[in-house]
Amino acid sequence: MTRARRAIGTDQPRQAGAVVTPRGLHRRQALLVVAASLCATGASADAAPPEVRSVLPSAVLSGSTRFTYWGFSVYDASLWVMPGFQPLAFEQHPFALHLHYLRNFTNAAITKRSLDEMARQTSATPERRALWQQWLRAAFPDVRSSDRITGINRPGEGALFLTNGRQTGTVMDTEFARLFFGIWLASSTSEPAMRTALLSG
Repeated sequence: MTRARRAIGTDQPRQAGAVVTPRGLHRRQALLVVAASLCATGASADAAPPEVRSVLPSAVLSGSTRFTYWGFSVYDASLWVMPGFQPLAFEQHPFALHLHYLRNFTNAAITKRSLDEMARQTSATPERRALWQQWLRAAFPDVRSSDRITGINRPGEGALFLTNGRQTGTVMDTEFARLFFGIWLASSTSEPAMRTALLSG
């Protein structure tokens, strides 16, 4: 029985002061590596994505959440803000809204949903809505699962868009920026729980 137990690696308890065998040492080293990895993961959990750091190096995480629709996970959203950020005047502050998509979507589908949500916040003429559509269609391509879209608010200027870290669009219109980011941050948003999560910091 003793041989069988040792053959499958079930050693007898070691006496105090016993020498650690290479096998035991390797096991302890593996545990240390796992522990160090977990610590590193926790330390970097609030690190801004590279595309956010490149534009707003001092930005800190305000909040994050996962957006689901009819039970389907759509994207993970995180809001990165600068010191002094005021939620009720979000359009007056530089910030980054980072979306990590979990499903495939065409630009046309994203544009339509964005237009509908922007129109909920204001009365827009058909001409103005057509202009927003033109800007949205040019701002980013179709997205696939794991793609990242980052919108940067530029107070007094407009919005900058990056797809997977590459600049794909710039809209020099402050009203557009306010209404677009208002989809997530305005008090009139259709997703108040998501707004609360993003502003939880």
